Amino acid sequence: MLRKIGRLFVIKNRFEAYLIIFALALGAMERGSHYLDAMPGWPGQLLFAACSGAVFLGGAKILDCLKFEKARREAEALETAD
Repeated sequence: MLRKIGRLFVIKNRFEAYLIIFALALGAMERGSHYLDAMPGWPGQLLFAACSGAVFLGGAKILDCLKFEKARREAEALETAD
C-alpha cells in the first residue's frame, strides 16, 4: 500500500517534470513580486532575480535526473538481457 502511495510522488516523464517546473515558477514569481512590494529598488529586484534563478537551477536538475534515470534503466535492461 505504501509503495502505491509512494509512486504518486515520483516524476516519471518529461511532461510531469514540466508541470512541476511550471508550478515552481508560478510560486517563485509570486514570492518575487512580494519582495518587490516589500523592498522597492535594487534589493527587491535582486531577490526577485534570485527567485527566478532558483527555478532555473531546480528545473535543470529535475530534467537532468530524468535523463540519468532513463539511461540507468536502459543499462539495467541490457544487463538483464545478456
